[in-house]
Amino acid sequence: MERSIDMDQRTKVQHKKKKVLGITGGVGAGKSAVLAYLKEKYKACVIQADEVGRMLQTPGHACYDQIVEAFGTEIVDARGGLRREVLSAKVFADPAALERLNGIVHPAVKEYIAQQISEKQRDGQAPFLAVEAALLLEAGYDDICDEVWYIYADEEMRISRLMRARGYTREKARSIMENQLSEEEYRGRCKFVIDNDSDFIENTYEQIDKGLMEHGFLQYCQR
Repeated sequence: MERSIDMDQRTKVQHKKKKVLGITGGVGAGKSAVLAYLKEKYKACVIQADEVGRMLQTPGHACYDQIVEAFGTEIVDARGGLRREVLSAKVFADPAALERLNGIVHPAVKEYIAQQISEKQRDGQAPFLAVEAALLLEAGYDDICDEVWYIYADEEMRISRLMRARGYTREKARSIMENQLSEEEYRGRCKFVIDNDSDFIENTYEQIDKGLMEHGFLQYCQR
């Protein structure tokens, strides 16, 4: 009996030691490619703030009623979902409205992610967790991560990717970049930098492998 209890205690301690890796970087830097590699090769549990935010804004979830109350029923479509293009027009034309929306969504997303981390730590299925958010540092997600990595790509490379993959104009890509942290800020606040500026994704994978090994994320990997 005592042996069984000891083993359970060791398992709980082991799960608590599993690290949480924060992934951030400017728009178009290639964060999705990094996350896909972490998930496919290392079986990491990947949590993306944008996906969580979209889920929490659907009917029956934490943010939906608050958003409708704040911005009116005209943002609701015939099926009860949010008309995102209408909501976007409202908030991006009004800094105070955008701040109000962010005040509803960001705390709820962070709370949900923190709960997910606790649950995933307990279930022991993934060797480590990776949390991705474009505003990871700005929204304070670094306090729930063991460390944060910056995914870097040159501005022209990022613009090219956005124009090709998302159909953005050069002007739209630049306008988004202007509202994000500078390269100096990212580098100053992140523990490790992945240079994703190459057309050869293998170069990025090699850097990820090295970073995971050197920073202790592979302790519970079985590959």
